[in-house]
Amino acid sequence: MSGDEDPIHEFDRAIAGALRHVDDEGRGVHDVIVAAGWTIGDKPHGGYLLATVARAAVEAANAVEGPDHPHVLSATAAYVGPPALGPAEVHSEVLRRGRGMSQVRARLTQDGAAKVEATFTLGRLVADARPWWGGEAAPAIAAGATGTKGVRRTSAAGPSGITMPIMDRVEIVIDPATAGFTTGRPAGVGELRARVRFVDGRAPDPLALLYAVDALPPATFDLSGTTGWVPTLSLTAYLRALPAPGPLVVRQRARLVESGTVDEWCDVWDSRGRLVAQATQLAGIRTS
Repeated sequence: MSGDEDPIHEFDRAIAGALRHVDDEGRGVHDVIVAAGWTIGDKPHGGYLLATVARAAVEAANAVEGPDHPHVLSATAAYVGPPALGPAEVHSEVLRRGRGMSQVRARLTQDGAAKVEATFTLGRLVADARPWWGGEAAPAIAAGATGTKGVRRTSAAGPSGITMPIMDRVEIVIDPATAGFTTGRPAGVGELRARVRFVDGRAPDPLALLYAVDALPPATFDLSGTTGWVPTLSLTAYLRALPAPGPLVVRQRARLVESGTVDEWCDVWDSRGRLVAQATQLAGIRTS
């Protein structure tokens, strides 16, 4: 397990799994439940699924003799197909146990069919990490939860009329400067910015960061002429430091829309203004 997990929090219950078996070579099987409350429409959220698989991978790795590597440092996932709600399995294989880092491959399956394939590099993050070079400052956006006006996403706020049960569990307050798509007036820049936090007060940790890098609506919502579902095909995330308590600042940017796909970049800052996670993803898109 990673971080200070509290079973009363919905996110922890949703990503939990029971380790059924792990052998001496680090091949393990977890029983998990794909939860109904973490969906957009009837499709499980990609960041939630990645956190579910990551939690199982960390537990499987640390069931094998070797150094304690409690945190995901990097993750690369391919979303093969959306799983149905209900029972599933995570099959993990420890590829390497090193002194500083370990690598694990994991697969979420249902009825023997792969739904999410992922590889993880595990290690130990620290809260007071400081960049030797680089590290962009967090953008200034409306605070929302502290009283500054922002545009909050709700479970019924999908621009295409899609209900989003996950928004009853996660508060996303979009910077009004990037929220034109909510009133039919996108800016055409391809960028969204927001503050993100769990409604029940759960503090962010590395597993939460894996959700956060996919938390915002597609940045293509800020472009004119984009419609429909924008499914993530592949996603790579880097976690840089343990996040401080408090809301996260997330920025999602579209880089290129072409041939039915879009690539997006995501940056996540904690309440200290520290860059704690980054991601790139390729998603499918329909344009009109």
